[in-house]
Amino acid sequence: MIAYIGLFASALVAATLLPMQSEAVLAGLLAAAQHPASLLILVATVGNVLGSVINWSMGRYVLRYRDRWWFPGSERQLDRAQGWYRRYGRWSLLGSWLPVVGDPITVVAGLMREPLVPFLCLVTLAKGTRYLVLAAVVMEIL
Repeated sequence: MIAYIGLFASALVAATLLPMQSEAVLAGLLAAAQHPASLLILVATVGNVLGSVINWSMGRYVLRYRDRWWFPGSERQLDRAQGWYRRYGRWSLLGSWLPVVGDPITVVAGLMREPLVPFLCLVTLAKGTRYLVLAAVVMEIL
């Protein structure tokens, strides 16, 4: 049970804007071969998607603080991010699994008022596929 909680927590934190590596945790647990791979993939995916929902939620409500000194971006950066999302739309969420840019995409989706259901579908597809591919590679190596 501790392994699942640790994996869930690392996947959740990894999906937020905080630095964390859930792939290493998943690979280690797969290599240990003490838990079913399908359950590990499910736990990692659920945790990572929940972390993305946190980002989406922050994006939905952050604009009310744009005039504060601590706001994380300038008006120009905000306009650029929104323009980018307008151009590529919800399909950019398929890149939510990517390092560095994936987490900000989920925040911008919230800023742009992306509905939750399409957001969840695309982010779950992207992140679940990443964990499936990782698991397949790790299990092939073993």
